[in-house]
Amino acid sequence: MTEYDVTVLGLGQMGSALAAALLRAGHRTVVWNRTAAKTAPLTAEGAHAPATAAQAQAASPVVIACVLDYPALHEVLDPAALAGRTLVNLTSGSPEQARETAKWAADHGIDYLDGGIMITPPGIGNPESMLLYSGSRTAFAAAEKLLAAFGEAIHLGEDPGVASLYDTALLGMMWSTMTGWLHAAALVIADGATAAEFTPLALRWLGDVNGFIRAYVPQVDQRAYPGFDATIDVQLATIEHLVHASQVRGVDAALPELLRDYAARAVAEGHGGDGWARVIELLRKAA
Repeated sequence: MTEYDVTVLGLGQMGSALAAALLRAGHRTVVWNRTAAKTAPLTAEGAHAPATAAQAQAASPVVIACVLDYPALHEVLDPAALAGRTLVNLTSGSPEQARETAKWAADHGIDYLDGGIMITPPGIGNPESMLLYSGSRTAFAAAEKLLAAFGEAIHLGEDPGVASLYDTALLGMMWSTMTGWLHAAALVIADGATAAEFTPLALRWLGDVNGFIRAYVPQVDQRAYPGFDATIDVQLATIEHLVHASQVRGVDAALPELLRDYAARAVAEGHGGDGWARVIELLRKAA
Protein backbone atom coordinates (compact mmCIF):
# COMPACT_ATOMS: atom_id res chain seq x y z
CA MET A 1 0.00 0.00 0.00
CA THR A 2 1.12 3.56 -0.69
CA GLU A 3 1.04 6.33 1.88
CA TYR A 4 -1.30 8.47 -0.23
CA ASP A 5 -4.65 7.86 -1.95
CA VAL A 6 -4.42 10.06 -5.03
CA THR A 7 -2.15 12.40 -6.94
CA VAL A 8 -3.26 15.48 -8.87
CA LEU A 9 -0.98 16.70 -11.67
CA GLY A 10 -1.61 20.28 -12.76
CA LEU A 11 -2.83 23.05 -10.48
CA GLY A 12 -4.50 25.56 -12.70
CA GLN A 13 -7.94 26.73 -11.62
CA MET A 14 -9.52 23.37 -12.39
CA GLY A 15 -6.71 21.20 -11.07
CA SER A 16 -6.59 23.19 -7.84
CA ALA A 17 -10.36 22.79 -7.46
CA LEU A 18 -10.04 19.03 -7.96
CA ALA A 19 -7.27 18.73 -5.38
CA ALA A 20 -9.17 20.88 -2.88
CA ALA A 21 -12.28 18.72 -3.28
CA LEU A 22 -10.25 15.57 -2.64
CA LEU A 23 -8.78 17.10 0.52
CA ARG A 24 -12.23 18.17 1.75
CA ALA A 25 -13.43 14.60 1.24
CA GLY A 26 -10.63 13.33 3.48
CA HIS A 27 -8.42 11.75 0.81
CA ARG A 28 -4.66 11.73 1.34
CA THR A 29 -3.64 13.84 -1.63
CA VAL A 30 -0.39 14.49 -3.47
CA VAL A 31 -0.14 17.55 -5.70
CA TRP A 32 2.35 18.63 -8.33
CA ASN A 33 2.59 21.61 -10.64
CA ARG A 34 5.29 22.85 -12.98
CA THR A 35 5.22 26.14 -11.03
CA ALA A 36 5.81 24.85 -7.53
CA ALA A 37 4.39 27.96 -5.82
CA LYS A 38 0.89 26.89 -6.81
CA THR A 39 1.09 23.97 -4.41
CA ALA A 40 1.27 26.23 -1.35
CA PRO A 41 -2.48 26.76 -0.72
CA LEU A 42 -3.04 23.01 -0.95
CA THR A 43 -0.10 21.96 1.21
CA ALA A 44 -1.49 24.39 3.81
CA GLU A 45 -4.62 22.22 3.76
CA GLY A 46 -2.66 19.00 4.16
CA ALA A 47 -1.57 18.00 0.67
CA HIS A 48 1.88 16.56 0.05
CA ALA A 49 3.97 18.19 -2.69
CA PRO A 50 7.03 16.18 -3.79
CA ALA A 51 9.81 17.84 -5.75
CA THR A 52 9.29 16.09 -9.09
CA ALA A 53 6.43 14.94 -11.29
CA ALA A 54 7.80 11.40 -11.29
CA GLN A 55 7.80 11.29 -7.48
CA ALA A 56 4.20 12.56 -7.45
CA GLN A 57 3.09 9.87 -9.88
CA ALA A 58 4.81 7.11 -7.95
CA ALA A 59 3.27 8.24 -4.65
CA SER A 60 -0.34 7.13 -5.24
CA PRO A 61 -2.25 4.26 -6.86
CA VAL A 62 -4.50 6.74 -8.71
CA VAL A 63 -3.10 9.71 -10.63
CA ILE A 64 -5.43 12.44 -11.90
CA ALA A 65 -4.03 14.73 -14.60
CA CYS A 66 -5.55 18.08 -15.53
CA VAL A 67 -3.10 20.17 -17.54
CA LEU A 68 -3.27 22.61 -20.44
CA ASP A 69 -3.37 20.18 -23.37
CA TYR A 70 -2.17 16.77 -24.52
CA PRO A 71 1.35 17.88 -25.50
CA ALA A 72 1.75 19.25 -21.96
CA LEU A 73 0.30 16.02 -20.57
CA HIS A 74 2.83 13.83 -22.35
CA GLU A 75 5.68 16.06 -21.16
CA VAL A 76 4.59 15.40 -17.58
CA LEU A 77 3.69 11.71 -17.62
CA ASP A 78 6.40 9.28 -16.55
CA PRO A 79 5.60 5.74 -17.75
CA ALA A 80 7.99 4.12 -15.30
CA ALA A 81 6.43 5.91 -12.34
CA LEU A 82 2.89 5.20 -13.59
CA ALA A 83 3.32 1.50 -14.38
CA GLY A 84 0.73 -0.57 -12.53
CA ARG A 85 -1.27 2.51 -11.56
CA THR A 86 -4.55 4.06 -12.67
CA LEU A 87 -4.34 7.24 -14.72
CA VAL A 88 -7.45 9.44 -14.89
CA ASN A 89 -6.93 12.09 -17.56
CA LEU A 90 -9.13 15.18 -17.24
CA THR A 91 -7.16 17.22 -19.76
CA SER A 92 -9.33 18.70 -22.51
CA GLY A 93 -8.69 17.29 -25.97
CA SER A 94 -10.15 15.37 -28.89
CA PRO A 95 -11.50 11.80 -28.90
CA GLU A 96 -8.57 10.85 -31.12
CA GLN A 97 -6.07 12.16 -28.59
CA ALA A 98 -7.83 10.26 -25.82
CA ARG A 99 -7.68 7.00 -27.80
CA GLU A 100 -4.01 7.50 -28.64
CA THR A 101 -3.21 8.17 -24.98
CA ALA A 102 -5.15 5.08 -23.92
CA LYS A 103 -3.04 2.99 -26.30
CA TRP A 104 0.13 4.61 -24.96
CA ALA A 105 -1.01 3.81 -21.41
CA ALA A 106 -1.81 0.18 -22.26
CA ASP A 107 1.62 -0.23 -23.86
CA HIS A 108 3.19 0.87 -20.55
CA GLY A 109 1.02 -1.17 -18.20
CA ILE A 110 -1.10 1.78 -17.06
CA ASP A 111 -4.87 1.47 -16.55
CA TYR A 112 -6.42 4.48 -18.29
CA LEU A 113 -9.61 6.47 -17.86
CA ASP A 114 -10.42 9.61 -19.83
CA GLY A 115 -12.81 12.28 -18.62
CA GLY A 116 -14.73 15.42 -19.47
CA ILE A 117 -15.61 17.96 -16.77
CA MET A 118 -19.04 19.48 -17.45
CA ILE A 119 -18.74 22.28 -14.92
CA THR A 120 -16.51 25.26 -14.14
CA PRO A 121 -14.09 25.13 -11.16
CA PRO A 122 -16.54 26.65 -8.61
CA GLY A 123 -18.90 23.73 -9.27
CA ILE A 124 -16.37 21.05 -8.37
CA GLY A 125 -17.58 19.27 -5.25
CA ASN A 126 -21.27 19.86 -5.91
CA PRO A 127 -22.93 16.42 -6.10
CA GLU A 128 -25.18 17.72 -8.89
CA SER A 129 -22.19 18.57 -11.10
CA MET A 130 -21.68 16.14 -13.98
CA LEU A 131 -18.35 14.62 -14.95
CA LEU A 132 -18.12 12.17 -17.83
CA TYR A 133 -15.67 9.27 -18.03
CA SER A 134 -14.88 6.57 -20.55
CA GLY A 135 -12.29 3.86 -20.89
CA SER A 136 -11.24 0.98 -18.67
CA ARG A 137 -13.97 -0.22 -16.33
CA THR A 138 -11.36 -1.43 -13.87
CA ALA A 139 -9.83 2.04 -13.85
CA PHE A 140 -13.24 3.57 -13.20
CA ALA A 141 -13.89 1.11 -10.36
CA ALA A 142 -10.48 1.87 -8.84
CA ALA A 143 -11.05 5.62 -8.93
CA GLU A 144 -14.83 5.90 -8.45
CA LYS A 145 -14.78 6.75 -4.73
CA LEU A 146 -12.21 9.47 -5.38
CA LEU A 147 -14.10 10.84 -8.38
CA ALA A 148 -17.24 11.16 -6.25
CA ALA A 149 -15.53 14.09 -4.51
CA PHE A 150 -15.93 16.14 -7.71
CA GLY A 151 -19.60 15.49 -8.52
CA GLU A 152 -21.62 12.77 -10.21
CA ALA A 153 -19.28 10.39 -12.04
CA ILE A 154 -20.89 8.97 -15.19
CA HIS A 155 -19.10 6.15 -17.04
CA LEU A 156 -19.96 6.04 -20.75
CA GLY A 157 -18.30 2.79 -21.73
CA GLU A 158 -14.98 1.24 -22.66
CA ASP A 159 -14.12 3.47 -25.64
CA PRO A 160 -11.77 6.08 -24.13
CA GLY A 161 -12.75 8.67 -26.76
CA VAL A 162 -16.44 8.82 -25.89
CA ALA A 163 -16.18 11.13 -22.87
CA SER A 164 -14.25 13.68 -24.91
CA LEU A 165 -16.73 13.42 -27.77
CA TYR A 166 -19.72 13.91 -25.46
CA ASP A 167 -17.93 16.80 -23.76
CA THR A 168 -17.36 18.51 -27.13
CA ALA A 169 -20.91 17.86 -28.31
CA LEU A 170 -22.46 19.17 -25.09
CA LEU A 171 -20.31 22.30 -25.17
CA GLY A 172 -21.46 22.91 -28.74
CA MET A 173 -25.04 22.63 -27.54
CA MET A 174 -24.30 25.06 -24.71
CA TRP A 175 -22.79 27.68 -27.03
CA SER A 176 -25.65 27.31 -29.51
CA THR A 177 -28.27 27.69 -26.79
CA MET A 178 -26.58 30.67 -25.12
CA THR A 179 -26.07 32.39 -28.47
CA GLY A 180 -29.73 31.80 -29.32
CA TRP A 181 -30.71 33.47 -26.06
CA LEU A 182 -28.33 36.36 -26.68
CA HIS A 183 -29.77 36.89 -30.16
CA ALA A 184 -33.30 36.81 -28.78
CA ALA A 185 -32.34 39.25 -26.02
CA ALA A 186 -30.78 41.59 -28.57
CA LEU A 187 -34.07 41.61 -30.51
CA VAL A 188 -36.27 42.54 -27.56
CA ILE A 189 -33.76 45.01 -26.12
CA ALA A 190 -33.76 46.81 -29.47
CA ASP A 191 -37.44 47.62 -28.89
CA GLY A 192 -36.99 48.80 -25.31
CA ALA A 193 -37.27 45.64 -23.20
CA THR A 194 -34.57 44.39 -20.84
CA ALA A 195 -32.91 41.00 -20.55
CA ALA A 196 -34.35 40.72 -17.03
CA GLU A 197 -37.90 41.17 -18.34
CA PHE A 198 -37.45 38.75 -21.22
CA THR A 199 -35.46 35.92 -19.64
CA PRO A 200 -38.13 34.36 -17.39
CA LEU A 201 -40.22 33.71 -20.51
CA ALA A 202 -37.15 32.42 -22.36
CA LEU A 203 -36.39 29.93 -19.59
CA ARG A 204 -40.00 28.80 -19.49
CA TRP A 205 -39.89 28.31 -23.26
CA LEU A 206 -36.79 26.14 -22.94
CA GLY A 207 -38.93 23.69 -21.00
CA ASP A 208 -41.12 23.28 -24.09
CA VAL A 209 -38.03 22.98 -26.28
CA ASN A 210 -36.93 20.15 -23.99
CA GLY A 211 -40.16 18.38 -24.92
CA PHE A 212 -39.52 18.88 -28.64
CA ILE A 213 -36.06 17.34 -28.30
CA ARG A 214 -37.46 14.32 -26.47
CA ALA A 215 -40.00 13.82 -29.26
CA TYR A 216 -37.24 13.96 -31.87
CA VAL A 217 -35.09 11.24 -30.25
CA PRO A 218 -36.82 8.24 -31.88
CA GLN A 219 -37.06 10.13 -35.17
CA VAL A 220 -33.31 10.71 -35.27
CA ASP A 221 -32.50 7.10 -34.39
CA GLN A 222 -35.04 5.71 -36.87
CA ARG A 223 -34.24 8.35 -39.54
CA ALA A 224 -37.93 9.06 -40.06
CA TYR A 225 -39.19 12.63 -39.54
CA PRO A 226 -42.97 13.00 -39.56
CA GLY A 227 -44.07 16.63 -39.37
CA PHE A 228 -46.68 16.02 -36.68
CA ASP A 229 -45.84 19.20 -34.77
CA ALA A 230 -44.86 21.70 -37.47
CA THR A 231 -43.53 21.03 -40.93
CA ILE A 232 -40.30 22.56 -42.22
CA ASP A 233 -42.03 24.54 -44.99
CA VAL A 234 -44.20 26.26 -42.39
CA GLN A 235 -41.22 26.89 -40.13
CA LEU A 236 -39.27 28.33 -43.05
CA ALA A 237 -41.86 31.08 -43.40
CA THR A 238 -41.58 31.82 -39.67
CA ILE A 239 -37.79 31.93 -39.80
CA GLU A 240 -38.11 34.58 -42.51
CA HIS A 241 -39.86 36.75 -39.92
CA LEU A 242 -36.92 36.22 -37.57
CA VAL A 243 -34.45 37.25 -40.26
CA HIS A 244 -36.54 40.33 -41.10
CA ALA A 245 -36.95 41.35 -37.43
CA SER A 246 -33.19 41.10 -36.96
CA GLN A 247 -32.35 43.14 -40.05
CA VAL A 248 -34.83 45.90 -39.26
CA ARG A 249 -33.42 46.28 -35.72
CA GLY A 250 -29.79 46.19 -36.78
CA VAL A 251 -29.24 42.89 -34.99
CA ASP A 252 -26.78 40.52 -36.67
CA ALA A 253 -28.86 38.08 -38.71
CA ALA A 254 -26.20 35.41 -39.31
CA LEU A 255 -27.79 32.95 -36.88
CA PRO A 256 -31.35 33.11 -38.26
CA GLU A 257 -29.96 33.13 -41.79
CA LEU A 258 -28.17 29.87 -41.01
CA LEU A 259 -31.45 28.39 -39.77
CA ARG A 260 -33.21 29.66 -42.89
CA ASP A 261 -30.55 28.00 -45.04
CA TYR A 262 -31.10 24.62 -43.37
CA ALA A 263 -34.85 24.89 -43.77
CA ALA A 264 -34.61 26.04 -47.40
CA ARG A 265 -32.25 23.19 -48.27
CA ALA A 266 -34.59 20.62 -46.72
CA VAL A 267 -37.53 22.05 -48.68
CA ALA A 268 -35.48 22.11 -51.91
CA GLU A 269 -34.70 18.42 -51.42
CA GLY A 270 -38.40 17.63 -51.17
CA HIS A 271 -38.73 17.34 -47.40
CA GLY A 272 -40.82 20.41 -46.65
CA GLY A 273 -43.53 18.22 -45.13
CA ASP A 274 -41.15 16.68 -42.60
CA GLY A 275 -40.47 17.89 -39.08
CA TRP A 276 -37.45 19.92 -38.00
CA ALA A 277 -35.50 16.81 -36.97
CA ARG A 278 -34.96 16.22 -40.71
CA VAL A 279 -32.21 18.87 -40.50
CA ILE A 280 -29.89 16.26 -38.99
CA GLU A 281 -29.63 14.68 -42.44
CA LEU A 282 -28.16 17.95 -43.73
CA LEU A 283 -25.70 17.96 -40.85
CA ARG A 284 -24.73 14.35 -41.52
CA LYS A 285 -23.96 15.13 -45.16
CA ALA A 286 -21.04 17.31 -44.09
CA ALA A 287 -19.24 14.22 -42.82
